[in-house]
Amino acid sequence: MKRLLSIALLAGFALTADAYGVDQPNILFIMSDDHTTQAFGIYGSRLASLNPTPNLDKLANEGMIFSSVFCNNSICTPSRASIITGQYPQTNGVLDLMGRINPEKQYLPQEIKKAGYLTAMIGKWHLKEEPAAFDYYNVLPGQGRYHDPVTRDSNNGAWPRNTTEHTGHSSDVITDLSIDWLKNRDKTKPFFLMHHFKAPHDLFSNAKRYDSYLEDTEIPEPDNLYDQPARGFGSISTRGIDDSLVDTIGASVSRRCNTWGLGKRLGIDEALPEPGFTSAVYQRFLKRYLRCVKGVDDNVKRLVDYLKEEGIYENTIIIYTGDQGYFLGEHDFFDKRWMYEEGMRMPFIVHYPGSIEQGSRCDLLINNTDFAPTLIDIAGGQVPEYMQGKSFKRTLLGEKEKEWRDATYYRYWMHMAHNLGNPAHFGIRTDKYKLIFFLRS
Repeated sequence: MKRLLSIALLAGFALTADAYGVDQPNILFIMSDDHTTQAFGIYGSRLASLNPTPNLDKLANEGMIFSSVFCNNSICTPSRASIITGQYPQTNGVLDLMGRINPEKQYLPQEIKKAGYLTAMIGKWHLKEEPAAFDYYNVLPGQGRYHDPVTRDSNNGAWPRNTTEHTGHSSDVITDLSIDWLKNRDKTKPFFLMHHFKAPHDLFSNAKRYDSYLEDTEIPEPDNLYDQPARGFGSISTRGIDDSLVDTIGASVSRRCNTWGLGKRLGIDEALPEPGFTSAVYQRFLKRYLRCVKGVDDNVKRLVDYLKEEGIYENTIIIYTGDQGYFLGEHDFFDKRWMYEEGMRMPFIVHYPGSIEQGSRCDLLINNTDFAPTLIDIAGGQVPEYMQGKSFKRTLLGEKEKEWRDATYYRYWMHMAHNLGNPAHFGIRTDKYKLIFFLRS
């Protein structure tokens, strides 16, 4: 009878805590900045042939790969706020890059601590206020530096004054800090670690050891790199009457909408005629981006290797995502912000040996407000009613959700900001259709 009870408990709580002695899984939540689905192997884009993410692909192929995960605002601060609160921007108050989340609203670590977890936040935070709801933090101030980054440590005096300067590339340094915390943590408790890379946020700057990576490789171009104005991408809302807005809407790789000056910032000769200029900008842009991705991928392997070394790999759920999507030349765009697929879609993979079917794929319509409820549910906590997202733990267990949304909402508030030519807009996306309303000034 006791044996049957134990089996039932193990089956029922494979991804959660319980009161009968089944070990709670550690949770490692890894997030990069602007790492888009096009820059993975496992998502099968035109860049997959370059094998840009072998370590992440291995992790994904041993776990579950999600194909329909979307942010509700494709820009860093609002997306991170939705992840930490489980709420839409209209509720948590973070509508743009000036938003902030004070410790009282840092709901995700608060709720996971209630389930008995040790919590830590290391890397890019970008939510202004002290991440005081975590037991430990060591975060970049603001956007942070790529090289020799400065961090603020919860053990280093009052926020935000005292900082520590590190030597090396941010991806390496952030991983060093996480491994150091893992080695010295209280090992009597399960851990919840949010490990956030700065890379590959623009303007990309890689560790020196990657300078020659892809140097002699021709990066495949998107089929629609030269869409604007030649093939008329977009509606009258973004092109204007008689194409009057083509040169002012949507930051371009080409000269079309060039107020941000991507080519100049990358050191491309502006006298180059088209299409040579666009091609040269694209090649340099992608190589710099993918060199940063390579650094992230290699450092994910370092984290995995440490978990194996300590003997906790099998009892650690590893989640990898980006804070939103990113345009890599599609439709002649770079940056994010748009509700179009490349900007709205987030990579999302979950790895947990023995509990998640290897190589499984999921197209459940998820948005970033769902992350916190799911993590809390996995930890064995109670998802609070003030969270607007839903837990998809049943999906991770290979089961069907009892109820689920059939559409997800999006809103970008920063009208024509930062010389990037993105109008404010909002809309909804279903599994088949998308409706976008653009603001006109």
